[in-house]
Amino acid sequence: MIDSIYRYHEKHDAKIKSKLLELYKIIKNIIPTSEEKISYNMPSFSIKKPVCYYAANKNHIGFYPTPGPIEVLKTELKGLKYSKGAVQFSYDDDLPKELIEKMILIRVGELKNL
Repeated sequence: MIDSIYRYHEKHDAKIKSKLLELYKIIKNIIPTSEEKISYNMPSFSIKKPVCYYAANKNHIGFYPTPGPIEVLKTELKGLKYSKGAVQFSYDDDLPKELIEKMILIRVGELKNL
């Protein structure tokens, strides 16, 4: 994990930091060679263009895979709060690992078709 993302995680309490690290590991497992940086004050992962971002908020983690994956997976997102480009994951619930993986893979597929 690059220093800036590590520092981003470290500024949060243990419960939030644990969820952020879990999300980080899910992302890096799918796209291990992605470029990591802080962009728009959030951890960001890119393969020439942005794949996804995430951010700690008061009551949830905001996950930003861009609009394409959210549009494709609308039916699977039922029960989660989401918008055109963002999905919210409550700190009180387990992260939906398979759904996150699908969103990342869809976005990577979009980038390959550019």
